[in-house]
Amino acid sequence: MPVVVKPEAPGDERGALLAYLDAQRGGIRRALHGLTEEQARSVPSASALSLAGVLKHVTYGERGWLRTFQADGQDYDFTAAAAEWEDSFTPHEDETVESLLDLYTRAAQETDAAVRAIGSLDETFDSPKVPWDEGGKRSWRYGLLHLIEETARHAGHADVIRESIDGKGAFDLVFETGAMPEPDWAAFGSEPLK
Repeated sequence: MPVVVKPEAPGDERGALLAYLDAQRGGIRRALHGLTEEQARSVPSASALSLAGVLKHVTYGERGWLRTFQADGQDYDFTAAAAEWEDSFTPHEDETVESLLDLYTRAAQETDAAVRAIGSLDETFDSPKVPWDEGGKRSWRYGLLHLIEETARHAGHADVIRESIDGKGAFDLVFETGAMPEPDWAAFGSEPLK
């Protein structure tokens, strides 16, 4: 992990989980730092993904999971959800990086507020049955861990795509954006990380 996540206050499990989720969101945001719209939409690696596509996908994915948590299994339309998922990988012409970053910020705020508002992470929701999973009762903790896992997976994709564009790795972007100060490597008898 390229940023240090501060320890939670004792007993604040949801705070710890939200901090880790936000650290992964930050990796996706930083991968877009300093790029033009054209670069963000480019597909420079073996993957069919662009950074703008990753951003749109994690935004729609997080919002979709929050709807699932809050709907508690009611009115789930697999066909509509699958169509939204398929569309989430490619930004439309009117979906700029700036507008997608704004939407991602709002999605994060909605998720964080919902997680803070529930009585306990032990509260459950009904996960719908889908072709790859039988569904059933899940805790909000499970759902939040799933969001962390999915966001981290896509943050890794974003790292590879960004490095393919201009050679900047995650640590370069962490230090460049001020997300974390660059350590005094010499104090540790080391060279800067690449």
